[in-house]
Amino acid sequence: MAKVVFYWYDCGMQATLYGEYRKLDRGGSDAQRSLAYLRLRRAIQNTIESGAFPPGQALPSERDLAKKLALSRVTVRKAIGGLVEDGLLTQRHGAGTFVAERIVKSFSRLTGFTDDLRARGLKPRVKFLERGVGEVTPEEAMALNLSPGADVIRLRRLRFADDKPLAVESTVVPATVIADPNAIKLSLYDALAQIGCRPTRALQRLRAVALGADEAKLLDCDAGSPALAIERRAFLDDGRVVEFTTSLYRGDAYDFVAELHGE
Repeated sequence: MAKVVFYWYDCGMQATLYGEYRKLDRGGSDAQRSLAYLRLRRAIQNTIESGAFPPGQALPSERDLAKKLALSRVTVRKAIGGLVEDGLLTQRHGAGTFVAERIVKSFSRLTGFTDDLRARGLKPRVKFLERGVGEVTPEEAMALNLSPGADVIRLRRLRFADDKPLAVESTVVPATVIADPNAIKLSLYDALAQIGCRPTRALQRLRAVALGADEAKLLDCDAGSPALAIERRAFLDDGRVVEFTTSLYRGDAYDFVAELHGE
């Protein structure tokens, strides 16, 4: 019985992918339709981001994709190769192509941790290590453009994908924006959106670091393991800074991708 259930589940996921490809085939321009590998690449990416293909899920074989979609093996291989380079797919010799277990974070869109995990079909979870109100420090005052003595709320959170710890975040928000730190449950950006203050622009700084003993313990890693340290200042349309966050992401679980354009 288990084999039958798995078979129908697998067929349902494949049908979702094939349907997405055909939808893009109908909706694109003539130029876009002529680039079948780009259409297939987008269909696979959309299917993954919708949660229909969870991390670790095997894709149909190149042969099956080519036959079902009336494409050449070269076209299918090119589409899959691009997603492997982006970190969305991974290939195992002799086993096939799978949805990557790592989280891919794009720098081209302003999203929060919860948004990123939901887009991958993963369940976000948070553990508050600190949540309270205090007086702004000199560093925080500069980052948030606040006067000395202003009140801020502070959050220190351990962020999970399902049950795997991925990041430690320390966040400061002006108390004039959110006065009660308990108003923030799972997502800061959800709380800001509810009061019409979701940021529209951000500046980020990223660097590679080695985890200290305390952070490594929280993230279930060895001390000295590689991590990505990110500092973010997020702004509203009127220029106000609504968030100052410093984060440590596990280096073995997160990939950061930026799309670059020539002049």
